[in-house]
Amino acid sequence: MSNNVQLPSDADASGRDLGEEELALVRQALESGTLTSTKGTMVSRLEKEFAARYGLKHAHACTSGSAAVHVALSVLDNEPGDEVITTPITDMGALTPIIYQGAVPIFCDVDPDSYNVTAETIEPRITPRTRAVIVTHLFGAPCDMGPIMELCDSKGIPVIEDCAQAFEAKYRGRPVGTFGKAGCFSLQQGKHMTTGEGGVVATNDDDWGRHMFLFINKAWGYGDAKPDHYFLAPNYRMNELTGAVALAQLEKLSSVVRRRQMAARRFARAIADIPGISPQSQPPDSEHVHWKFCVNVDEAKTGASLNDIAAFLRESGIFAAPRYVGKPAFECQIFREQKTFGSSRWPYTDPSRNGLAPVDYDRQNFPGAVKALAQILVIPWNERYTDEHVDYIAQRLRQVAAART
Repeated sequence: MSNNVQLPSDADASGRDLGEEELALVRQALESGTLTSTKGTMVSRLEKEFAARYGLKHAHACTSGSAAVHVALSVLDNEPGDEVITTPITDMGALTPIIYQGAVPIFCDVDPDSYNVTAETIEPRITPRTRAVIVTHLFGAPCDMGPIMELCDSKGIPVIEDCAQAFEAKYRGRPVGTFGKAGCFSLQQGKHMTTGEGGVVATNDDDWGRHMFLFINKAWGYGDAKPDHYFLAPNYRMNELTGAVALAQLEKLSSVVRRRQMAARRFARAIADIPGISPQSQPPDSEHVHWKFCVNVDEAKTGASLNDIAAFLRESGIFAAPRYVGKPAFECQIFREQKTFGSSRWPYTDPSRNGLAPVDYDRQNFPGAVKALAQILVIPWNERYTDEHVDYIAQRLRQVAAART
């Protein structure tokens, strides 16, 4: 359409706050000639400033958000065949670390309007083999952490928060990532702060902090009197060039979040009266930070299918995506056929699981997730949206809904 508005994209410079600040710190790192974080200063500065921003004792930079989740899970030191409860609506990068640590992913259902796990959906999945619960603050909307922490604390189960999409999101005035034992963050291209790829894992627990530091560093005891490689661990270190970009990005984070929120509030007002269109829900007294802006589409009220609405928006230059991940994670081949290590199907087949009921990956037992994915429309969002951009998206969404009613 000739009257399309060109939207900024987080896939390139049009929708990202990258500039002289990052270049200056990268140049400083290059000119130092020290690009490894074991001897440089950029990554260590990033870790100190990130921890201070969240009011936590420890923050450790790593190579990706997936690595951050893996680092947090490593602290469990679980036995093969133990279980980790998680959401079926998330990126695969937050799921495969469970298997790499020899644990079995146990999916719980979600609230269909927030797309997040809840205490009510987690509780039925807890067994004597449960070693942790991973909660994902999807799209930047906080999970209802009060009841979740009450449940898990009562059973002595640690909570790991996946905050990849939720930088500076708040629940009851407190940042997500500070409720559980660890908060895991992603610096991937489209996140609130970006280095292309990268991650941070943070904790207030000294033992967790120590183990996470070691796991990132091949379990080598840097600084110890008699260092050794203490246990099995990879090299997940962030390099100094990435750390330099992240350090500059961290200074811009609050501004990025505020601008996304301001644009989102304007958009929510603009679409409030469109029949069959409602924004992703969130707990009371929480702050959504809008990695993306998601709406629920009630096809009976819009008269248009989710696919038709998404197609119209894409034709208008708005690259909306229906259903986010397309299907619940448990229907992906890796879980459906237990395609793990060779033909072993391990850790599902670990001898310690002999006699246990088969893992439940039957979609009929996840009605909230099935409903959520049938109605989610994911609208791209970034900090460079102006009022014109927001109004254009709202106008196009109204146009496609009104055309069918």
